Formats: sequence, structure tokens, C-alpha cells
Amino acid sequence: MDRDKAFVGLSGVGTALVTPFREDGSVDVDALERLVVSNIQAGVNFLCVLGTTAETPTLTDEEQHLIRETIVRIVGRQRPLLLGFGGNDTAGMLRRMKADAFNGMDALLIVTPYYNKPSQEGMYRHYRTLSEASPLPIVLYNVPSRTGVNLTADTTLRLARDCHNIIGIKEASGNVEQITRIIRERPEGFKVLSGDDKLTPQLMSLGADGVVSVLSNLFPRMVCDVVNGSIFNLQSSIFAEWCDLLFAEGSPAGVKAALNLKGICNDVLRLPLVPVSAELKAKMKQLL
Repeated sequence: MDRDKAFVGLSGVGTALVTPFREDGSVDVDALERLVVSNIQAGVNFLCVLGTTAETPTLTDEEQHLIRETIVRIVGRQRPLLLGFGGNDTAGMLRRMKADAFNGMDALLIVTPYYNKPSQEGMYRHYRTLSEASPLPIVLYNVPSRTGVNLTADTTLRLARDCHNIIGIKEASGNVEQITRIIRERPEGFKVLSGDDKLTPQLMSLGADGVVSVLSNLFPRMVCDVVNGSIFNLQSSIFAEWCDLLFAEGSPAGVKAALNLKGICNDVLRLPLVPVSAELKAKMKQLL
């Protein structure tokens, strides 16, 4: 597989889509359609389906199937689709991988195994095993604040060199030194995507290839401007302020509150997540 060809379209801005819910807690397909269409019209480069921001652990298999079908129906081949496909049981993931046709999906975003805290060698073997079985290219996802383990630069680079269908990484470690090393030493065609909205301008200046963004649910054009380098000073300040507000009480609670203020979807989450405080929502309303 040609790594550059496999990753075409997955650079730039990718929106980590939320899952809108109706007041009764069911999936709001109409709101999801509005959200997807607004992102496409704003010029985002790809969409991340059923990632962390989608509250995927709380969705049934039937709901996940509905969301995937809905997004594929709307998007068609207009944009590449990056599917969240995480787990902390390698054998179980292999069984799921074998059973899934991945219709309409272009690549898999696979988070580091969480809770069981494997060693670097364990993570290397986990990803290598999945890469040997995967029918789609794989994007690594390093987010130690959620998983409890950090995929080091050494392990990332080892995987990038040894596994040709591991084509990039979403880096949300917050460790700029680590990310800079990956950018500097990666093999040709291996892409580095920011997994932290607020760090995106800095990482783009260091040579990153784009972002998987939460903020672009709300302001897709603004995030596109940041990644394209055409953002102005005032807009840069607003961008940073929104990043602080959206993550002040956790994600996706923050972005759902803001989307509700914009009339895009209800401010409804599934337990154990709850809506943000009235004080934070009032700050968002004022900034809007």
C-alpha cells in the first residue's frame, strides 16, 4: 500500500463529530445530518466518526450502526471518513475487525489500550497485530489523559517504520517535545495530526499535517482558517478562548452546550457525562 495515497484527504481539518440526542435520550438523526452538512459546507477535509467526542462507549451496537449509515449516506465520497475503533483486548478487536465490512469508511482511528496499562512493547505488539489484520489503514491515537498510558515517540516511530498500513497518529499527549520528535523523525508519508485544539496553531508551525478537532463541530470555518494559516489576530484570540471554554468541564459536554446555544442540537448527554454548569454556559452565550 502506498502510504501517501492511503492517507490522501486525511490531512487538514477533521471534525470529531458529536452524537446529538433528543430530549428522550435517543439519537437525533436530523441534528446529526445538520451537523455533517454544515461541516462539509464549511470545507472540513474529513470527518471522524464514533470517536471519544461521540460518546461511543454509551452507544448500543444498533445506534453505532445507525450513526455510521447516516453519515455515509450524507457524505458519500465527498469526504474521507475516519472511524473510531478502540479497545483494550487485542483478540477481541481482531474478532470485531473480521466481522465488520467497514462500509464507507476510509481508515481506522485506534486508541492505545486503556485501563490495563500495557508496556511500550505490549502496545507495539498490539498495533502490529491489528495492522496485519486490518483491511483499512490505521491512524494511531495517543491520549494518555484518558487511557492512562503514553505511546512514546520511540514506539510511534517504530510502528511507523515497521507497519506500512499504520499511516499516521492523532497526538493528544500535550507533550510538544514528544510530538516534535515524531514530526522530525517520521518516515515519508506518515502524518501527524493534532489531537488538542488549543495546541493546533503551534503544532502546525512545527510541521504537523492537521487536526482532529472538537471545536470544528461548532466553528468549522474558524478551525480551517487556523490550519490553513489565514486566521487573523482577533480571531486567534477568540479561537483560544473557545478552546478554554469547551474543555473547562470536560468534552463533549462543553461543545454540546455551545452547539445548543447555536440551535444545532440539544444539550443532552448520556451518563456518566452531564451538561456543563449554568455559569460556564452563560460565559459561552456571552462569547457567542
